[in-house]
Amino acid sequence: MKICYVSTFPPSERMLNEYAFHIVRTLKDDPSNSITVLADEQPAPVRELDGFNVVRTWQFNSVSNPLRILAKVREFKPDVVWFNLLFATFGNQRNPAAAFSGLLAPALVHAAGYQTHITLHHLMDHVNLEDAGVRNQFLYRLAGWAATKALLQADSVTVLLPGYQRTLIEKYKARNAYFSPHGIFCSRPEPPNMERRGNPEHRLLALGHWGTYKRLEMLMDTFPQIAAQIPNVKLTVAGCDHPIMPGYIESIAQKYRHDSRIEFAGYIPEEQIPELFQSTSLLLMPYSSSTGSSGVAHQAAEYGVPIVCADLPEFREMGEQEGLAIEFYDANDSASFVNSVVDLLNSRTRLEEMSWRNYQAAERMTLPVIVQGYLELFRNSMRKNSRTREFAEPVVVRSPAVAPPESDTTAQAFD
Repeated sequence: MKICYVSTFPPSERMLNEYAFHIVRTLKDDPSNSITVLADEQPAPVRELDGFNVVRTWQFNSVSNPLRILAKVREFKPDVVWFNLLFATFGNQRNPAAAFSGLLAPALVHAAGYQTHITLHHLMDHVNLEDAGVRNQFLYRLAGWAATKALLQADSVTVLLPGYQRTLIEKYKARNAYFSPHGIFCSRPEPPNMERRGNPEHRLLALGHWGTYKRLEMLMDTFPQIAAQIPNVKLTVAGCDHPIMPGYIESIAQKYRHDSRIEFAGYIPEEQIPELFQSTSLLLMPYSSSTGSSGVAHQAAEYGVPIVCADLPEFREMGEQEGLAIEFYDANDSASFVNSVVDLLNSRTRLEEMSWRNYQAAERMTLPVIVQGYLELFRNSMRKNSRTREFAEPVVVRSPAVAPPESDTTAQAFD
């Protein structure tokens, strides 16, 4: 299958670049697939990753991205154009016209006659706009509704939480909305090595794009309370600023620069991710709201790391749907957070139990299984469109049933 994959892509550090890397790497493992990544341009020339066909096609905060993408699609003539999207993939709040116009690209490519599919990582309907720093929330909601309708012009839209699929079906009357688990970033998860945890220190890891709904103030304020009860604890803050909050991490790092127990690791290159998680006792998710299924939580599962997470509906659904071991705390109660972390670090039995639960959950949602679900969806769509052209009769795409909570396989989710 010849695929154009439209996404941010390393060495870009913009959101979803890691997810794109692992999807494309898995696609490449099958020699019957031919993959061209239509990626975001970088401010300076970059050395592309070996073995990947990457064409820097579109530019963040440019309103011309739909035309740029369509021009490259016409040049490569793929069987499938697969978009990997957030609502902020193509632009930020400083340039909402670029953000909105970029989301019209799938509809434009579809109208040009190409099979078009979208993995949509969040829905504007479920985003806390106050946390995102949005001022005119009414206009953003209206634009989000219009963008969602435009995205649904694609052959199919896959979301990563069953609740998002329900929203697309019930609110937008979508007949091409599918659910798939996020998946872990490898073909085989790594069993946890409990000897590396708490020996000689417990590493607490907070990883993400920081500054909006992912903020560090509560974590930094409460870390001394945790350290007072767990003397051999260290905190690693990894990742980078959210695009609309430049300088946020640096401001926090400066405030705590004299505390040797706290490390600000910055953006973590892909090759350093295994060591980071293998030596981590707990992943911390101190969020005030959510924008969908968490890639960081799935990375933790891949390495059998327990998770302490704010009790938010999307994360509850994710944990229950995928069987993840997550200790939830009251998002409005910092004492609840401290107690959750301390209680877990004081119980080696619970740490080990949660570690193995996450490892077992990861085994059920490896990326090859996830990708095969997508490829089968694409093949089915191409067969239906082929019959439509052959018989000149419309083919009705049935609304997929919402995957039941106990379902944990990609095949069921895509049915």
